[in-house]
Amino acid sequence: GIILSYEVARQLGIRGIFAEKVEEGRRFGRGFRVIPGERTLVVDDVLTTGSSIRDVLDAVRAEGGEPIGVAVLVDRTAGRVDFGLPFFACVTLELPSYDPAECPLCAQQVTLTVT
Repeated sequence: GIILSYEVARQLGIRGIFAEKVEEGRRFGRGFRVIPGERTLVVDDVLTTGSSIRDVLDAVRAEGGEPIGVAVLVDRTAGRVDFGLPFFACVTLELPSYDPAECPLCAQQVTLTVT
């Protein structure tokens, strides 16, 4: 979602930064910082479970920022994930995600073939 978030920021005429994945969630690195009190829109490309976005929201709050909304290009959950903030999706789909232990095709030992 880095390229998408930078383009959204460019179109809005504001700065764009990104959080990097670390063992315990996400953090701002490479000199990026959220200014305390800064209003922040979290942008990602695809929403599947919401865990990455929640990690970024936590990182923003940890630095004193104020998340004001979440925007994604594609919402694969058909709106089932609630961040407690205004949410915007360009495309909303219902595409289920399974843990391997719950996956019906995994249980049937169906081999995934990519062509």
